[in-house]
Amino acid sequence: MSNSPTPQPFPSGPSRPPRSRRLLTVAAVAVPVLLLAGGIGYGVAGRGGGTGADDAKAAPAPVRTPASPGPSPSTGPLSGKVVVLDPGHNTKNRLHTADINRQVDVGNGRKECDTTGTETNAGYPEAEFTLDVVRRARKLLRAQGAEVRLTHDGDREFGPCVDERAEIGNEAEADAAVSVHADGAPAGARGFHVIMPGAVHAGKADTRAITAPSHDLGTRLAASFAKATDTSPATYINGGTGLDTRSDLGGLNLSRVPKVFLECGNMRDARDAGLLTSAKWRERAARGIAVGVAAYLTEDAGEKS
Repeated sequence: MSNSPTPQPFPSGPSRPPRSRRLLTVAAVAVPVLLLAGGIGYGVAGRGGGTGADDAKAAPAPVRTPASPGPSPSTGPLSGKVVVLDPGHNTKNRLHTADINRQVDVGNGRKECDTTGTETNAGYPEAEFTLDVVRRARKLLRAQGAEVRLTHDGDREFGPCVDERAEIGNEAEADAAVSVHADGAPAGARGFHVIMPGAVHAGKADTRAITAPSHDLGTRLAASFAKATDTSPATYINGGTGLDTRSDLGGLNLSRVPKVFLECGNMRDARDAGLLTSAKWRERAARGIAVGVAAYLTEDAGEKS
């Protein structure tokens, strides 16, 4: 566990208008059941999750694609809700440099299709980390009745490109979308942060309708992630608030549904890497994501009741 100060409560995001796409099929009383006894409560005693020593060892074995988990449950507190989870990057991107370096339109500019992502000093790839965490979060959210879709499941040769990642959420008419990453900041910089879309209205990008709900999703996700993982907001982003707003990321610019990026920690810092390479800590990270998304979605149901 870091010696950094205990994270302060995050400010509440701006209120957001009710969305008209779906009604949650359970009463608002299901919310405490979800958070305390529904299988995605925190439920992890103790502190920390790694000391940094793991970073000096060989990287963990590659993630293997599990058997299909089957359809989402038809009942539960999140029944009727669609969540899109986006595992950042792809372990095979390095084999397709020409493909991932091609430029795509992100509304207010052009960006690379994708990148290789970062890795720990011991060679554990960001793309392997993100896929593992997303699969864990998918299982937790499906157990609560949500329909969960991934932008990829380790089944693509490269990518998908950032514009396609956004379009997958749009086509699903997702109630919430979360792109999972890990940062590659200099050693000594520690902690997680959530990136939310800025207001962009240019070309095919128009985030004006999703900035407020995305901020709500982001603040709830930051609070739940801090609690579940017992880690602090990044010391090097926006004054340590754990919240950042950007208008240069295609995956956010092109989204028409509430969406945020989560940078779970800094892979280039040995202490953070010790957490990120721990399977137990990755389960905590998945719980933090699932609880934050559930809090956002059930609040939405309360507004409609």
